[in-house]
Formats: sequence, C-alpha cells, structure tokens
Amino acid sequence: MTVLVTGGAGYIGSHVVRLLENQGRDVVVVDDLSTGVADRVLNSPLVAIDLASNDAEHRLVSTFETHNVKSVIHFAAKKQVGESVERPIWYYRQNVGGLANLLAAMQTCQVNSMVFSSSAAAYGNPNQRVVAESVECRPINPYGQTKLIGEWMISNAEVAGLKGAKLRYFNVAGAGWADLADTAIMNLIPIVINQVASGGTPVIFGNDYPTPDGTCIRDYVHVKDLAEAHLSALDYVEAGGASNSVFNVGTGRGASVSEVIDVVGRVLGVPIQPEMGERRAGDPAELVADVSAIRTELGWKSEYELEDIVRSAIEAMGTPRP
Repeated sequence: MTVLVTGGAGYIGSHVVRLLENQGRDVVVVDDLSTGVADRVLNSPLVAIDLASNDAEHRLVSTFETHNVKSVIHFAAKKQVGESVERPIWYYRQNVGGLANLLAAMQTCQVNSMVFSSSAAAYGNPNQRVVAESVECRPINPYGQTKLIGEWMISNAEVAGLKGAKLRYFNVAGAGWADLADTAIMNLIPIVINQVASGGTPVIFGNDYPTPDGTCIRDYVHVKDLAEAHLSALDYVEAGGASNSVFNVGTGRGASVSEVIDVVGRVLGVPIQPEMGERRAGDPAELVADVSAIRTELGWKSEYELEDIVRSAIEAMGTPRP
C-alpha cells in the first residue's frame, strides 16, 4: 500500500518521505517543484502536478491508480504570511482549490486515510499563553484562513468515510539530514544564522513584552520530530483513529528571541549583539503549544532540544564557524 506525499520535495515533506522510505513503505511524491527540490526525493517516484491546475484531479486519479495509493499526507501549499496578504485570492485558489482537487480524487479512488499539514496560524493571536486545540481559531491572515478552511474541508469529507488527522505545528527549524536543509530563509533560526554568517546584525522586534527578558517567546520544534509526528498520525488514521482529530505539534516549551540568538551564538562560537527594533503589529508575547493531546492519543513527544535544532540547521546550511 502506497503513501502519496504532496509537497514531498519540500522542506518538511522531504523529511517525511525519507522516514517513510526508511520504514520500507512504498511512497509516491506529488510536487509542482515551485519551491521543492527534485534531488531531495532519492528513491521514490516523483510526479509533477500543480494541485490547483485544471487537470489536477484527473492526473491525481491516474497517479492513485498507477501506484495503488491508499493513504495521503498533504503538505503542498503556499505558506508565506506576507505574500498571502498581498495575494489573498491566489492563496485561496492554491491552498483551498488544490485541496479540493485532492479530496475529489481521493473520493473517486476511495482513498480514506489522510494527514493534513495545518498550522498554528489557524489560531491567530489567542489570549492564552499555552494554546490547546480547543482554543477558538481566529486566523488573522489569508494563509492562516486557508489552513483552517482546509481543516473544515477534511472534516466535511469525513461523512464520505475519510479519516483525517490535522496537525497544527508551531515554529519548525533544523534538519534531520544535511541534504534536507530549509532553503527558505524566512524563520527566526535560519534568519539569524544567515545574518551572522554574512556579517550582518540580527534585529529583535520589541524588547518590552511581558516576558522574563522582554522578547517574544515561541515554541520551536525540530523538523525531524515534526516528521515523526506525521508518521504517528498516519498510523493513527490508517488504524481507524477518531474522526475530526486535531493535534498541536510542538515541544510544550518556549524560548525567547533573545534566548534563540544566544544559542545560535554559542553554537557558532561567536557572541551576537542584536539590534533592538520596534514591535511588529500582531505579535503575541508568548505562544507555546499544549501537546498533551498528541502525547495521549498518538504517543508522540519531541526528542530534540533547541540547541540540537540550531546545531543541525547550521550544519545543514553549511555555515562556516568563526
């Protein structure tokens, strides 16, 4: 029985594909390669499909039938918050339209197991410091809205027999293998590493938050831990797990921006003196995952610490140490 991984040539998806292959599972990857890298997919067939294209449903049905697909892990989506604000209709077409085509093909081929890559962006800016899945979702940008709508779509498809698990993950970083580095410099850890390596100075946006050191606190999870969570979720749905399942994926522990910068400096062996900037609109002071549900239901928990994440990111990015 084959697992189809959409977006499997991307950063997170390629980690999941590597783990599935290591388990001996049959895998087929669907990716439009707009941001994915074909060379990341070493041993599994790769089919180039834009899920939002007019012929996507037909081509997906053909792929399901050719490769005897029985389960899907769905990553393929646009994921830049700023871009989603600038191009909201396009984001809806890509993320919501692409998922609609995928679900239609799954229904045609009676593929009834799915793991959906969602996001903590679905929560928006909750007033809780530690966020549980029961918190009301009020996304504040089109990207987060498309992820929440995707969850609704999967829940609605469950009336036709679909079993779906939705994983809302927090701040992902690091690398499980050196050839699977995050090629997008958009999140705090790779941004700081890249700035230091190029002789720049990291900027902290606000140091007057109600946190111990005044800087924002976030929950950072290693990408390999996150990939393992997807495999646990896949086992869960394939075994007939509960309908409408939503799980946070994080560590349950927070690290401040200042702490992250200090860890990067310690691993690189160079002190970093960041600049202090103004707060950015909409940044909550603290956002940490309540991970009790995924531990209880799936038996999953994170294994890697913040320093492990930073060290693996530095090694994968090929960053020279002073």
